[in-house]
Amino acid sequence: MRRFVLLTLFAVVLAFSLLSLATAKPIQGGPLKEADWLKQPVGDKVDEARPKAPWITKWYAPDGPYENNGGFAASAPKDLIDEGTKGKLDQIKLSTAEGLMMTENIDLDWAKKNGGPRGWTVVEIDPADNHNMNTMYGQPPTDNFDTYAMIVIESPKDMKAVMSSTHDDHAQIWINGEKWYNNSLWTGAALEVDYEVEVNLKKGGNVLVFRCGESGGDAYFNLHFDDATNKAVKYFPDKADDKASFLKEAAAALSVAPAGKLPEIWGRIKRGQ
Repeated sequence: MRRFVLLTLFAVVLAFSLLSLATAKPIQGGPLKEADWLKQPVGDKVDEARPKAPWITKWYAPDGPYENNGGFAASAPKDLIDEGTKGKLDQIKLSTAEGLMMTENIDLDWAKKNGGPRGWTVVEIDPADNHNMNTMYGQPPTDNFDTYAMIVIESPKDMKAVMSSTHDDHAQIWINGEKWYNNSLWTGAALEVDYEVEVNLKKGGNVLVFRCGESGGDAYFNLHFDDATNKAVKYFPDKADDKASFLKEAAAALSVAPAGKLPEIWGRIKRGQ
């Protein structure tokens, strides 16, 4: 009898858990309003391990992290791109076609204690690595730093997409100059998603910036989109393995440098206007 009761309770708990997962809905209504840029997500929590999800592994990023950030709570409100470029770029503009392409001529120059000068490069991460924010730079596990990582998403049409992320610790995500996600709580594991977010992709190239601030312990960030989106879009970096080859891929996806002729926007970017 006791065994029957325990099995029944287990079945009820399992059924309830599966029901919760099945009814969890992506957060909708974005992008975030400015007043909510640093607030926690509001919506259904997925809280699901996804070891076989189609995680994005190649990113365009500074060639080293922002060091000695004072802990993610202290660094999160600061715009480290604005700081590192002396106002020539900021993290919002970086998530636009114009801002991304400006990295051809604008590097970062943080204070020596924060890592000093940084260029831009293509990095590759292991989604299952609980320290992939460190190992993407070939460094051992460390604490108190921030990373930025970028991709371009080429979409055949205007569409809705569902974005899932993992992070340790504070994640902030912008797409096309708008902030879509903020969460200062780590997700518990490198492949464990806490929230899904419905985002807007426009026809053509879309620039996504993923910032993650770390304090101590594990240090990871990961991102994937839903299956329907993956079937429709292309992600860059693709074959690129350095700044020059990525910017060439990005320019084509963003339609700022069609073959044989540079449009006016590309000329303005080259002139730093």
